[in-house]
Amino acid sequence: MGQFFKYVLATIVGLLAFSFLGFLLLVGIIGAAASADDTKEVAANSVLELKLNEPLTERGRDSKFNFGGNNASTGLINLKEAIGRAKGDDDIKGILLNLDIVQGGMASLEEVRDALLDFKKSGKFVVAYHEVCSEKSFYLSSVANQIYLHPQGTLEFNGLSTEVMFYKRLFDKAGIQPYIFRVGSFKSAVEPFFRENFSDSARYQTVSFLNSINGHLISQVAKSRGIAPERLKVISDSMLVHNAPDALRLKLVTKLGYFDQVQDYMRGKLGIAKNKKPSVVSLSEYTESEREDEKEGSTSGNRIAVIYAEGDIVTGRGSDDNIGSTKFAEAIRKARLDDKVKAVVLRINSPGGSSLASDIIYREVLLTKKVKPIIASMSDVAASGGYYIAMACDTIVAHPNSITGSIGVFGVLPNIQPLLADKLGITVDRVSTGKFSDLPTITRALTDFEKRTLQGEVDRIYADFTTKAALGRRMPVDRLRRIASGRVWSGIEAKNNGLVDVLGDYNDALQLAAARAGLKADDYRVQRLPRQKSEFENILSMFGGSDDDEAKTKAMKAELGPLYPAYAQYQQLMQMRGVQAKLPYVLDIK
Repeated sequence: MGQFFKYVLATIVGLLAFSFLGFLLLVGIIGAAASADDTKEVAANSVLELKLNEPLTERGRDSKFNFGGNNASTGLINLKEAIGRAKGDDDIKGILLNLDIVQGGMASLEEVRDALLDFKKSGKFVVAYHEVCSEKSFYLSSVANQIYLHPQGTLEFNGLSTEVMFYKRLFDKAGIQPYIFRVGSFKSAVEPFFRENFSDSARYQTVSFLNSINGHLISQVAKSRGIAPERLKVISDSMLVHNAPDALRLKLVTKLGYFDQVQDYMRGKLGIAKNKKPSVVSLSEYTESEREDEKEGSTSGNRIAVIYAEGDIVTGRGSDDNIGSTKFAEAIRKARLDDKVKAVVLRINSPGGSSLASDIIYREVLLTKKVKPIIASMSDVAASGGYYIAMACDTIVAHPNSITGSIGVFGVLPNIQPLLADKLGITVDRVSTGKFSDLPTITRALTDFEKRTLQGEVDRIYADFTTKAALGRRMPVDRLRRIASGRVWSGIEAKNNGLVDVLGDYNDALQLAAARAGLKADDYRVQRLPRQKSEFENILSMFGGSDDDEAKTKAMKAELGPLYPAYAQYQQLMQMRGVQAKLPYVLDIK
């Protein structure tokens, strides 16, 4: 009995100690949150420094409470607002772009670049410093008054590319037989599962939209650097930039220098002594915390709801990293039924996903269109299911660099019977009440009848998708299907063929929504949906274990390194449910 009480007492003491430590940790985190709300006062005669070390996403994730994690990101809209605020801030005299490898899509970079160009209209300076300069980083810094490159640094300017992993041999070795059901000669999302390289149609469309995006990039850089586009194309295609002296000789940068020389330049622009350190404020210090109901220069009761749809489209509520049909249908419905909301902007950055989930969201967009203006604003990607949820909007606004279209559907059903039987020695038997009771199944081969049935369902969904797209685009179905077939288009190409209405950015979409609702620039506020978790809720989720999936993802990324994308795509295949309306491949433009 004495031993029993000893163990009980030890357990109680251990629990109390753990609780006390947890309490201290919680108090410490809450204290950090409270101190984080204390905004740093910006000194007069300061420079705003943009490093952009974290990936660019639509709304961003704060890194203050991301202990040991790697999911922190910079919010695109917040970044643009900070640059815009700095333009009119008398305490900010210039911007320092201290960039290496910028992580973001081409359309997102275009929005940041446009914000920097607008900032320069104030007469303030922009200076860039690079030790290693990627193509995307150079696209941003090309707007600067002065571009410094470290004398031993490198600058990448050799065109855009994307690469795709193909898993046919892996599946052959593993004993996995994927059954593919698709519509559209360009619907190549499933090619990695049964091919070893690009099909002719997939290569054709990829070359087309990559060249379109690259051509736009070159034309924009040419304007900023005062170099003929034809000359820049030669420099890029021939990879004439091998080192820092090459970059200077070809006039891509203005100076070769060290960071102390950049500081000397800033001292000169700020008019301070050489022995005085320039006052530099970071983006995190300068940016105000995002508010759910943000003032747009007005105390008006009128609102424009901006609904952020970012990630894969899935059924159910989804998570912070994807577009759950239930959660987003509720957000659109809330905006539609709120009399204070006079118009809606649907901000899309999605490669698509479940066709069912896309149609659920599409329905809410269609109902909203009947009672108030709703404008689609395409970011980096709004393709397949991402286009599906946009096509009912009154107007579709896309960037020249947006990736869109991919109007097509597919389904994948893996047969793992050879893996089980030949590799693992596992056999499967079944008892059914009907001939097709076990369909869909992954543990046996499909019959010809079953394959025809599943393909017929994919055909039916494609017919519905294209009919609704034609209705939204106000064009004959036959014409719509000629530019559909799963083909991917750049924003410029999509504008030319009628899939989008306007080439522009988020601000253009917001202004268009206000104009359609009859609102003046100072007569509305922006309401952002769906609601993001507060800092306190993020803290509590750390203790509640609601981020198990994120923790697993981080661990797998750390373990697999560069092989993680292959693992992720394999997992995606095994988890697909129903017919998919999704972009071909995972397109990472470099």
